Amino acid sequence: MMSTSPTPASAAESHARIVVVEDERTIARTISDRLSAEGWTVAIAHDGPSGVATIENFKPDAVVLDVMLPGFDGLEVCRRVRGLGEFGVLMLTARDEESDMLVGLGVGADDYMTKPFSMRELVARLKALVRRVRRNASTPEANAPSKIELGDLVIDRDSRRVTRGGNEAHLTPTEYDLLVCLALAPGTVLTREQLLEDVWDWVDATGTRTVDSHVKALRRKLGSDLVRTVHGVGYALEVPEGELA
Repeated sequence: MMSTSPTPASAAESHARIVVVEDERTIARTISDRLSAEGWTVAIAHDGPSGVATIENFKPDAVVLDVMLPGFDGLEVCRRVRGLGEFGVLMLTARDEESDMLVGLGVGADDYMTKPFSMRELVARLKALVRRVRRNASTPEANAPSKIELGDLVIDRDSRRVTRGGNEAHLTPTEYDLLVCLALAPGTVLTREQLLEDVWDWVDATGTRTVDSHVKALRRKLGSDLVRTVHGVGYALEVPEGELA
């Protein structure tokens, strides 16, 4: 078993506030103790309704959210809290089923892990989520374009709104960040590892399935022709032929 000793936290992820919504009390306490050892402040809820109330009152940087909860499930929790503020959501699932993962991503989850999981990896992913949340809340880069227009795809970075063919697409925060990353280099193949580092702020390749699942979600919302798969390498955003400005 991997060590659960704390790892040094950078200033970007120190003093984080985390809500753990998990009905298995032993698991919830184990996660809480591990995160507290990082110097983070943790609140725990054990069912859907109290999870929503805790998230609303605690104003976390990130949420660890189990899918199977009494009251109502974690998917419903995620639907209800997504408009309450800027925070990351990491879902815990009991099954390694891609359909379950896509549903979770569709309601606003940023990442997911299947049980049983490594506590070290859970902490690493939460640190990355916290860094992303704080990075997105900071002042945009001075040289970054405020609007990206590629054919009939329009990304307004000031309002974080995306339209294609005049129809607005409702993207989760991670889907939006992934789309922007691809759209800033249209036609360029970006490896899964590059995308993990640039979008998820991970420095290893343990989550390449996360990239694949988010790309599938983007295709479902914006059209299957928009993101091209380069097998064995990664993905590229393609402007459909005839739609170039």
